Amino acid sequence: MALETESVTRDKLSLADTEIDWARLDKTRFHVTGAVLFTVQKALIHPTAVVKTRMQVADSRLAHMPGMVVFKDILRNDGIPGVFRGFGTSAIGSLPGRVLALTSLEMSKDMMLKYTQGLNTPETTRIGVANGVAGMFSSLISSLYFVPLEVICQRLIVQGLPGATFYIDPFDVARKVIKAEGFRGLYRGFGLTALTNSPAVALWWGAYGAAQRIIWRSLGYRDDSEKKPSHMEMMAVQATAGMVAGACSSVITTPIDTVKTRLQVIDDYGVARPSVLKTTKILLKEDGWWGFYRGFGPRFLNMSLYGTTMIVTYELI
Repeated sequence: MALETESVTRDKLSLADTEIDWARLDKTRFHVTGAVLFTVQKALIHPTAVVKTRMQVADSRLAHMPGMVVFKDILRNDGIPGVFRGFGTSAIGSLPGRVLALTSLEMSKDMMLKYTQGLNTPETTRIGVANGVAGMFSSLISSLYFVPLEVICQRLIVQGLPGATFYIDPFDVARKVIKAEGFRGLYRGFGLTALTNSPAVALWWGAYGAAQRIIWRSLGYRDDSEKKPSHMEMMAVQATAGMVAGACSSVITTPIDTVKTRLQVIDDYGVARPSVLKTTKILLKEDGWWGFYRGFGPRFLNMSLYGTTMIVTYELI
């Protein structure tokens, strides 16, 4: 009887086995192996981030060009190093921040799943909500670390554009920003990031959790099913769910990202310190409402690829 009960329990975990909780994670492998794999993943999509940032910050001529034309223009003028500007700073600087973000994400997701276990809600909804809340909490915590890093990386990326300040290295960026604006200069756009990134990340993780669950069920997998997915099926479903989540998030968050990027980078708005309102007004004056979707193509590609590669890497480790 005990063996039969154990067998039934294992069968009921066939779909749950695709969702690894914090208690079952190998923490050393999760962080050490993850650091290497996420750095490789970041290298693959970094050029799309460079193109996106250039289009959001540049004058109207460059901003209205197709993303591929901008990419070729950067290659022609700056070569391969041009499309990888800011990558070293971003890759190395992200390591401790990623540990903070992933640890807070997994721990809060685990807590949410436990606290909502007894609720009378559909499993897809419960998992989507748990992922969303965990993503929002993780984003709030990690923004304290990532916003200064983002300000530094964005300024390195736009070097070469008319009016952009020249920097020797990331430390030079930090020194010049602090000298001009004080320490708070490194937190340009923090409020906008905190207010918008958290819902955006919540949307991403919520969409991912729900999409993955829906796909599994459409393929005939249930919690009480004896059929178990193969590793290839798991990777395919996770990649598809990640791509869907990334695409949805990019459509909704691109306008806010455009304002935030310009706020963090552009200095020639006059003597007063840049603000969200001033940045928004100037963007509207330059391009109208369509200006908020500057760089949408590269950002859509970036977030879709990011969603696919990140979640496969994340679930794999």
